Amino acid sequence: MTRKTEKPAGGDLIAEGKTKIIRATGQDPEKVLILSKDDITAGDGAKHDLIEGKAAFATRTTCNVFRILKACGLPVAFDEQIDETTFLAPRCKMLPYEVVVRREAHGSYLKRIPGLAKGHLFPKLLVEFFLKTNGRKWKEHDLLCDDPLMEYSDGTIALYEPSKPVHAQKPFLVLQGGEVFGRPDEWKLFAEITKVARRAFLILEKSWQIEGRTLVDFKVEFGLTKKGELLLADVIDNDSWRVLENGAYIDKQAYRDGGKLDDVAGKYRRVAGITDGFRLPVQQVVIWRGSDKDDVSPVVKSLDQLCGGSAEAARLNVTTATCSIHKEPVRGLNELHRLVQQVPDTVIIAFIGRSNGAGPTLAAATTVPVITVPASFKDFPEDVWSSLRTPSNVPVTTVLEPSNAALAALEILALRNPQLHMLLREQLEERLVNSIPV
Repeated sequence: MTRKTEKPAGGDLIAEGKTKIIRATGQDPEKVLILSKDDITAGDGAKHDLIEGKAAFATRTTCNVFRILKACGLPVAFDEQIDETTFLAPRCKMLPYEVVVRREAHGSYLKRIPGLAKGHLFPKLLVEFFLKTNGRKWKEHDLLCDDPLMEYSDGTIALYEPSKPVHAQKPFLVLQGGEVFGRPDEWKLFAEITKVARRAFLILEKSWQIEGRTLVDFKVEFGLTKKGELLLADVIDNDSWRVLENGAYIDKQAYRDGGKLDDVAGKYRRVAGITDGFRLPVQQVVIWRGSDKDDVSPVVKSLDQLCGGSAEAARLNVTTATCSIHKEPVRGLNELHRLVQQVPDTVIIAFIGRSNGAGPTLAAATTVPVITVPASFKDFPEDVWSSLRTPSNVPVTTVLEPSNAALAALEILALRNPQLHMLLREQLEERLVNSIPV
């Protein structure tokens, strides 16, 4: 296929791939311009078409994705969008492997594990590394395939064919680490790469869930800046993942499966529009106490720990309200309504000493979740009954441990918050295991 060559804006050409161009900025040597192309390919380039507008959809999607990842504190190679097909990024030396994260079994994974049902769920995210190659060559080595599956162990990298059952094959080539890594200790980056890739997936997983779709896997790449900083780099667009909408793919898989170009273009346009909505919400936890003598520090400490060290760093507002509902019910309810009016996406933790009826009273007067913690339960266990035996239309949740109350509050907010979902799910998956039927 031939087409008219256009010189995009920017400085000297640094690299050009199947779907993007990287140019120097002409001003800052530590920055680059990444320009998307209208090309779409499959089968390592065996299938190739042009979709008018794809470049703009791809850039829009990538910028939307990188903005939310960056807002969540991930190290991302993204500065700003320049125009509809270009964004500015830190210049990186790209690492020679792709990282695939899977929540469900799709694509080549089904070939590696024959008999596994399509869509098999992995409670703990599965992370795989693939060596990036072209023309079935790696330096002086001839390969059986491009982009082989990598397994690193004791200084060597074993390569496997990704489209064949992995348990029925031996590595077709074993490379020394120095033949792949740019520096002797690069293998130490694998743990950090895995962590960042998992976190990126979890953020995007919840972002798609909020929009009513399901992210099942994605492919990302990493690079190192001149100072040695590891960044999630390149692009994350509709070529990078599989996303399901009502059980059907709305990503590049539709093109791989032979979909009409107009239909594929429509999916790319829709995905760009959906990712416009990726954002972090404004949320709040209100810790309600009866008086300033009630020590709420156990709840505050637990919130900080669960948020990775600081609730503030996780962009979560934590507010302490002090009012005895028994003594000043009117002032208390006015304060409740004011706080919820300011931040409607709120969860209330009533951490109460003697005034155990405050939690149920607050729950009866608002539509936001209320979790009550009878602070004096250990000394006066009978106090818990005022929080358990409540009238109708009083949907209070009673939790004895402050740390569990904090976790419950964050789990409620995480239903609508990609960053909190990432923080909580990451901790949960440390103790989960995947099982595959045999």
